[in-house]
Amino acid sequence: MIAFFLLLITPLFVDANPQIKYKPSVKAVYSSLDPNSISENLNFYKLYPNTELGKKAYSRALKLLSGGKPISQDIDLPKVDLSILVSMVQKKPLENPDKISEKTLDCIESLASRFKNRGLKGHEVWTKEELLALPSDEIDLARALFLAEYDYDLNKKKQIRYYEASIDLMALQIQARLPRRPTDEDKVRKINDFIFHEMQFRFPPHSLYAKNIDTYTFLPSVIDNRKGVCLGVSLLYQCIAQRLGLYLESITPPGHIYIRYRNGRKTINIETTARGIDIPTEKYYGIETIKLQQRTVKELVGLAFMNQASVYWGKQEFEKSVSLYEKALEFVEDDALLKELYGYNLFLVGRKDEGKQILDTIDPYDKQYLLSEKNILEDFIDGKTDTEGLKAVFMHVDETQESILKKQEKLKEAVDKFPAFRAGLLQLASSFLQLLEEKKALEVLNQYFAIYPDEAIVNYYLSIIHGQRMDYKRAWKHFHFLEKVLNNNHLYPKPIKYYKKALMQKSPLFSRLSKKQIREIAQVEKEDQQSLPSSNLPTKKCHCPNKKSKKHHHR
Repeated sequence: MIAFFLLLITPLFVDANPQIKYKPSVKAVYSSLDPNSISENLNFYKLYPNTELGKKAYSRALKLLSGGKPISQDIDLPKVDLSILVSMVQKKPLENPDKISEKTLDCIESLASRFKNRGLKGHEVWTKEELLALPSDEIDLARALFLAEYDYDLNKKKQIRYYEASIDLMALQIQARLPRRPTDEDKVRKINDFIFHEMQFRFPPHSLYAKNIDTYTFLPSVIDNRKGVCLGVSLLYQCIAQRLGLYLESITPPGHIYIRYRNGRKTINIETTARGIDIPTEKYYGIETIKLQQRTVKELVGLAFMNQASVYWGKQEFEKSVSLYEKALEFVEDDALLKELYGYNLFLVGRKDEGKQILDTIDPYDKQYLLSEKNILEDFIDGKTDTEGLKAVFMHVDETQESILKKQEKLKEAVDKFPAFRAGLLQLASSFLQLLEEKKALEVLNQYFAIYPDEAIVNYYLSIIHGQRMDYKRAWKHFHFLEKVLNNNHLYPKPIKYYKKALMQKSPLFSRLSKKQIREIAQVEKEDQQSLPSSNLPTKKCHCPNKKSKKHHHR
């Protein structure tokens, strides 16, 4: 805002003669400058270069850029392209980064030479071989991301340097706002203030990121647009933290990522989709969460390509998604989920033998992070779905009713062909709930329960829906099934405790069901189930295969 105000007043108050007395309005503008803002002081100097106040602003900007340390003799801001430097400090994307001068880049890199990432071996690499050979703790995240995104093309070296310089300037501005001897918590607060309040990086609207998640994942787009999905902003956050010598953990609950700072018993969670607020860890646990997965710096690079692959998978451009999963595998070497997704896509492009070979390396019963994390894999290898079923469950959906209905039809086809396909049934029920067709959703969930009564997710949904319909006897029945599954897996997350408390307040009468009451409810539900169209039911009850016999039937 101050920069815009300065531009408005320029024609009235520019004074090339430093001997002439300053007009009060110019003094007022100078006095209103944020003394810790590099961009405001540089912009003022740009407008008033030959005045004493302009020189004072320039001197203050230099001090901020240098972190209060002595300036190298080869740094002379007037000799660089100051307009471009100001634009970069204000994070205004250049139409053509190639136009930036080498002198400007050299100047920024010299100013940022004290940052901690400069001591990493990864800051010196420019080839794929060098990068992949590095241990995770030696990787400069920004350099790795840019090299991989630009496919190690050294013709793009200047663009890489430009975007690295942009991150350097962000870190320099944050450093300028830190106290003299900052703690790690000071750094977290100032990064939050800068990214989410000063520069106003935001999570994009669903209609944008659902179609272009790769645009809001990779750093150049995130920096240029000031918008990013959880992964995109988390990557930027980690790149800045590396420069400031701040160690942060990257945590990936299913379908999400957030940043975590830990020091002894002190934990600060940084939710990048909600302006960096500290969300309690328990909020990241769903009803089936076994534990949260922590990612290395090297894996973060691979996750960016996994995100991009999901876009092409949703568009059913499977050759591109295969290529991107292969790129991700270079950085995420032993991740069961990545292998699983890659294996499916190999099937979808007709490379079935290779896909089978990949999937055979995964234990479908080893569930580290989520009770249902391998349900699709189990069903696929046991012949309870095929590639068309995979296409249906991973089909892209946006906010439109047309999109939901289109996917719903594909899911119906998949479930008609394979009535025991769990992901198909669950997503079909979800599609009915999205369209506010609760009764149809309930029918599908009852079908799911008739086949798999010992799964947490289906009992959770059935308990909630019956509770909303004030059928508390059935709501408690499914809650007891849910509680039994969770107890058998040594889980009892807080969301379940909260839900049980809410259910108890509404209906304490059925909180303790006898075996006879449960049998009576089961009989009623059996009668309800028999009233469903026969085409929706499997011809016989499907059982999970014996763990010892891991017989794969890949379809």
